[in-house]
Amino acid sequence: MEKILVIGSLNLDYAIRVTDRPQPGETVLGHGLTLSPGGKGGNQAFTIGRFGRQTAMIGAVGDDAAGQMLRANLQRAGVDTDAVETLAGTPSGQAFIHITDQGENSITVIPGANAQVTPEMIGRHLDKMEDCDAVVMQLEIPLPAVIHAARRARALGKTVVLDPAPAVPDLPEELLSQVDILKPNETELHILTGLPTDTDEQVIAAARTLLTKGVGVVTASLGGRGVMMVTRDTAQRFTPPPVHVVDSTAAGDSFTAAMVSVYNGANLPESLQFANRVASLVCTRPGAQDSIPTAEEIRAMQQENA
Repeated sequence: MEKILVIGSLNLDYAIRVTDRPQPGETVLGHGLTLSPGGKGGNQAFTIGRFGRQTAMIGAVGDDAAGQMLRANLQRAGVDTDAVETLAGTPSGQAFIHITDQGENSITVIPGANAQVTPEMIGRHLDKMEDCDAVVMQLEIPLPAVIHAARRARALGKTVVLDPAPAVPDLPEELLSQVDILKPNETELHILTGLPTDTDEQVIAAARTLLTKGVGVVTASLGGRGVMMVTRDTAQRFTPPPVHVVDSTAAGDSFTAAMVSVYNGANLPESLQFANRVASLVCTRPGAQDSIPTAEEIRAMQQENA
């Protein structure tokens, strides 16, 4: 896809390094803290911009230093931020990320300005949607805005990609029926369906319950096991290259962005294989947007993938 619109969240990430995540009632000592731009929407838009695609974003930040940083960082990747609104009296979104020495993470998000993204805000920026090939969304903004955007995008004939995180049970069919590509991880797939997702067979069965609600294809990321592509007739798993995981914070977002960036409507298996490689590289580096490959690295990977 050459022109991609991302609608979603922008957060300032506080990444806390710990040996192990604290259990209920437990206090642990951390051994590092970094602040960096993030948010699922921001991460995906930043990565797509790095891929050299014409990228725009619809979202919201607060009238604060964090908002200025988030906007400037997107612009650094070539993202059009004209539709990122600055909201007075509202703080920018924040995320607190515990990252273990094994590279696993758990995240708590304070939505801030992200909670103020509305259908009306989407409507103010329909020109961005009209001028794109694909619309990429997540669930860190209010669901009514996501549903409205998905409907408008589908009506305009755009490819609709949804990263259903944070996942909610019983996602409405009025949204799922508008989605061409749904990209949950295995935990999110379990939450969405209420079904087990421990084995490949269980992942396929759970994914197919979403296909009955109108989703075009499910691409379920399975961590080190890769990604499972499930259609009504076929299922195929793509395995990533082995890496030493340092920080998996932006792996899912970079996967989604890489997949959409090289997808042309007919090459989804190849797009997933390429996205596996990008996400694996991201896992070897600390941070969210700081871990995204550079333009030079992306060009080299694209040449290898050709």
